[in-house]
Amino acid sequence: MRRLRACLGAVAAVGLAAAGTTALVAGSASGATSALANRWYAAAPYLMPLDNDPPDAAAIMDATGLKAFQLAFVLAPNGGGCSPTWGGTAAVSSDTAVQSVVNTIRARGGDVSVSIGGYGGTKLGQACSDPTATAAAYQQVITKYGLHAIDFDLEEPEYENTAAIKNEIGAARILQQNNPGLYVSVTTAGTADGTGWFGKQMLLEAKSQGFTPNNFSIMPFDGGFNGAASQTSALTNFNQILQSTFGWDQATAYAHEGFSGMNGRSDAGEYFSQADFQTVLDYATGHHMDRFTFWSLNRDRQCTPADNGGRTSGTCSSVAQNSWDFAKYSVQFAGVTPPTSTPTPTPTPTPPGTACKTAWSSTAVYTAGNEVSYNKHNWKAKWWTQNETPVASDWGVWQDEGAC
Repeated sequence: MRRLRACLGAVAAVGLAAAGTTALVAGSASGATSALANRWYAAAPYLMPLDNDPPDAAAIMDATGLKAFQLAFVLAPNGGGCSPTWGGTAAVSSDTAVQSVVNTIRARGGDVSVSIGGYGGTKLGQACSDPTATAAAYQQVITKYGLHAIDFDLEEPEYENTAAIKNEIGAARILQQNNPGLYVSVTTAGTADGTGWFGKQMLLEAKSQGFTPNNFSIMPFDGGFNGAASQTSALTNFNQILQSTFGWDQATAYAHEGFSGMNGRSDAGEYFSQADFQTVLDYATGHHMDRFTFWSLNRDRQCTPADNGGRTSGTCSSVAQNSWDFAKYSVQFAGVTPPTSTPTPTPTPTPPGTACKTAWSSTAVYTAGNEVSYNKHNWKAKWWTQNETPVASDWGVWQDEGAC
């Protein structure tokens, strides 16, 4: 599964971050600070900063409004040892290249999460002696980059290793305890039934250790999937697994569930279009899921004709698209409208005397199409929102439907 990502210059994968509303502040190694709502970390797409022809993060931010990036992947050294590296080769302790990317993103008001694991390579959970040593290695990454969020991408072959998964889950629990406010997410493989046997064993390990991350995400691709309907079916099934494993009700399970997709052509030759992403996004927001992300920004651009011959690429999607089309779905999940070349026209005011809708509430969650009244006007939500006061704006979440 996901073998392409193991051979394209480094290890690659898809994973997760987390949703919510609490803003976190932490200092980077350079002394800069950054603060984003947790929902941005939940919406951060994957970016390989050192491999697969890395795109310019600043250009993506300018084009889409994206603020958060999931940097991948931290692994054990290829030569052995329990210390963090980028892709098994570049020591985190002496890194300047990734730090430069982080500084660029933060200077523009954004932030990063870091993903550990992925498909291929040696994971720290495999190389370190126990959960404490594994956590100490990951703490170096958190401290180096002043992280607000970290992603545990636990998939094959590591998640077939019981001792390694015990180390990874134990490390995640320790980091969560030692770094108050740190957003911790866990990503694993998806199947038509939700997740497979090893994914279920990983959930049981988390339960046995008393560990609950901000969310568990599945990757519904590379497993015989065919478009959005098969993905939303897997998400429904995974919700039931979360309920039965942790004793949660349906809403609580969705609040701890995430989606991590693959844009365009998957490693297994499946195709996921912009329309598929929209369908899954609607499902995620409609069920108040905690995360929506994808692999990867390196692939979020159209292939050249010579490179678009029905193969999966680490640097383009193999589907017809404009650059950063798929990133805009993450932006929508975070609750911000992607910039467009043509502003949304101001709607014609509703004639006076129209009945007012239910009053807007700062604590309620609204999704696309929901209507409220505020300040003697009716308003319609364009996408998911919470605690955003209805105001007239071309780029805002609320559409003014006129006086009431």
